[in-house]
Amino acid sequence: MSSSPTERLRGSALGITAGLIGWFVLVELTSGILQGYYVPLFSDIVKQLGIHDSDVNWFEAAQLLLSALVLPVLAKLGDMYGHKKILLIAAIVTAAASWWLVFAGNFWTFLIAWALQGFYVVWLPLEIALIFERGRRRNHGVSMTRRAAGLLVVALEAGAILGALAAGRVFTATGGDLAVTLMVPAIAVTIIAVVIWLGVPESEPLPGRSLDTAGFVILAWGLLLVTGALVYMRMIGSLGLGPAAWWWVVGLLGAGAAVFWWFVRYELRQDDPAIDIRVLRRPEMWPVQATAFLIGISLLGAQGALSTYAGTDSSLGYGLGLDATARSNVIGVYLVSLIVGAVLFAVTSRRANPRVILIVASALVGVGYALFLPFHVELWQVLLNLSIAGIGCGALVAALPAAAAAAAPRGQTGIASALTNTTKTIGGTFASAVFGVVLATGAGAVASQTAASLGGYMTVWAICAGGGFLAAALLFFVPKVAFADTEGEAAAAEAQIV
Repeated sequence: MSSSPTERLRGSALGITAGLIGWFVLVELTSGILQGYYVPLFSDIVKQLGIHDSDVNWFEAAQLLLSALVLPVLAKLGDMYGHKKILLIAAIVTAAASWWLVFAGNFWTFLIAWALQGFYVVWLPLEIALIFERGRRRNHGVSMTRRAAGLLVVALEAGAILGALAAGRVFTATGGDLAVTLMVPAIAVTIIAVVIWLGVPESEPLPGRSLDTAGFVILAWGLLLVTGALVYMRMIGSLGLGPAAWWWVVGLLGAGAAVFWWFVRYELRQDDPAIDIRVLRRPEMWPVQATAFLIGISLLGAQGALSTYAGTDSSLGYGLGLDATARSNVIGVYLVSLIVGAVLFAVTSRRANPRVILIVASALVGVGYALFLPFHVELWQVLLNLSIAGIGCGALVAALPAAAAAAAPRGQTGIASALTNTTKTIGGTFASAVFGVVLATGAGAVASQTAASLGGYMTVWAICAGGGFLAAALLFFVPKVAFADTEGEAAAAEAQIV
């Protein structure tokens, strides 16, 4: 029995992109290794560099700031000159920074190298753009990108678990030689750069594009002011600075808001803007970007609170009193739930309405964290709550870049998918800063000198739950037919074959 033209086209498109997705699975596996490998080694890195434990926070802050600044620029350059070219450049910079970490002998050189390693944040948005553009030429870009995004996130989370498990074992096997241990991720990224160079085909950028340099400079200043304010807010909470320090936070946030207002006004006057504000206003785009911000609150901002709660002495009437190994197991369960969510998204995206998937996933995040409010005393309760929230987060991590790419016009897929990462990161940074202050000051009496109050943890969980439910509500504003291959595209596909 002969297949229909549409079926033949779908099979052809999947065959053409199968190899591409396979290469990207390796890239995201390596990205996950980078994100999971170094965390178990932080104590040894601190000793090697001769710094204080609290100085590790500067590594995260520096990489976060640089990532927020370079991500939109690199994504736009990918739209202009080809996504593979920029993906390869980002991989080379990441590989060079990873090798620099091996030989960095003091805090400042390690800090610079660590920040530059943050170029890997653009990998996933550029991969999504490459898959979408290749699929769009065969009129199945949207559905194909959704399925591929789920697989890529599975590889990302699997790599994070693999990296976390491998780091300690490699360190022990090398007799505590930190330099040799740090060579493992550097070798992995170097290999991936070669894989991208030899195995990944280039996209077809639109001609006649220009880089809105002034727009990106204004955007960079806005991001720098806002993220700087949030980093300073975390310092206030951890160092217990006086009320006068808060005026700096207010001033920086106010200045950042003013710069962003200037940025919007400027971009609306540009023919080829850095970020097309008109596209962001579309009903199928702004709820997606808002959801990325809101989900970043729990996905990136609440992990520190989760770890400290799990380690809090249960004799206080709350907390789990787990040692480091048991806490790692809790985090491992959460990471596995992210993988499950990404897999479910990849499977259900074949037939379920993508808008409904986004709404359900956001609601799961809200439900998972809301369950913490009454159920947080027993380990099984915490694991159940985290698993529910993790499934929702895993689906959203896969769904949001694909949804943004589908909602963007041709030539803006890279920047649109990258913005979901930027807004997610800003949401996580904002939440991390706020949660740090909440847990430091507490909401109610602090039970001991080192443990945060139960009221503080309740506030964190309530904010995370509220973010999930608000995201679900905002996604109802997305048109019902958004993010799907249209009938017109299918008809055009059949016409090409016939």
